[in-house]
Amino acid sequence: MTPVTIGEVIKHLLDGAALVEGGVDGVVAGPGSGWGEADANTDTDAARAGTFNASTAVTGVAVVFTATQALLEQAAALGVNLVISHEGLFYCHREAGAAWLPDDPVVRAKRELLGRTGMTVVRYHDRPHRCQPDAITAGLIEALAWAPHLLAHEPAAAVVEIEPMTLAQVARHVKAKLGIPYVRAAGNPDMLCRRIGVAAGYRGGAGVAVPLIQAHGLDLVIAGEGPEWETPEYVRDAAREGRPLAYLALGHAESEEPGMRAIAAWLRERFPGVPVHALREAPLFRVL
Repeated sequence: MTPVTIGEVIKHLLDGAALVEGGVDGVVAGPGSGWGEADANTDTDAARAGTFNASTAVTGVAVVFTATQALLEQAAALGVNLVISHEGLFYCHREAGAAWLPDDPVVRAKRELLGRTGMTVVRYHDRPHRCQPDAITAGLIEALAWAPHLLAHEPAAAVVEIEPMTLAQVARHVKAKLGIPYVRAAGNPDMLCRRIGVAAGYRGGAGVAVPLIQAHGLDLVIAGEGPEWETPEYVRDAAREGRPLAYLALGHAESEEPGMRAIAAWLRERFPGVPVHALREAPLFRVL
């Protein structure tokens, strides 16, 4: 069997999101050259760090929400040489403008690990979010077992209609399905929720949530995260005015990791001879 190359996997990631609005705008360059350094103002998807050669045979792929030090070490132990990370390596959405990065000791240690192991890390953020439907949101809906209840896929969120459950029951359902220890809630735990907006990642702000509430008559918004003084405060004032409404914050990673697991499954189907691992970090925060 002919070995699968890093370039082939990257091309599949680009073409796999071929229904991206505006078309695919990245290409795989020839052996030994850097691939698609994305325009920092328009796109985050690029080979971000490590050793890159498009003709290198893939020994294994690790798909992660974000390439933490621990997950990179785990990937190296598994024999992986290609890491697909939804978020960036170095703690900024757009790393190009972060002047502190080159001399930071934490960043330097991570780069040294990549140099020792020869891994390539590719960020895969914008394309899955631009798919119709959004691949990350669709993965979250599937993980929550709500795909049969889907009413609408908006560009930045989805809407489901379930059999009525209290907010507390929804919280328990979400924790069980996603395997997470806690969620944060705004609203009355006893209020009934039927029509729910689901927004993965950093889409819990009022700019996304309130128009969604208005358009679909929602009882509950579930999001990864967002400014706490926006949607949660809107929910508090709505309740005070006699309009029952609730909000659940899952955490950014907790809301987007299921979508990356779906992408790992998609890669396994396309490249059955390549070991593809969906690696997951422990929860970032603890409740003390």
